[in-house]
Amino acid sequence: MSDLNKTVRDTEADVKETWRKADGDESLGDKVANAGDRLGNAVKDAGDDLHEGADKMSRDAAYEQGRADEASR
Repeated sequence: MSDLNKTVRDTEADVKETWRKADGDESLGDKVANAGDRLGNAVKDAGDDLHEGADKMSRDAAYEQGRADEASR
């Protein structure tokens, strides 16, 4: 996964958490929102990892197909 995407997501979540604590009180709603943000980020990170893995498999398959095509000539 792109480390930049993960870093940006984590930074955004940190800023939101700080903003929610700015009033000096972290309510249950704040804690739930923070957990939701972190869970959403984890899902997005997993999606990025899956997408990158699929791209790699596609590139590898195309490379192997090219090698097979060259070998059959």
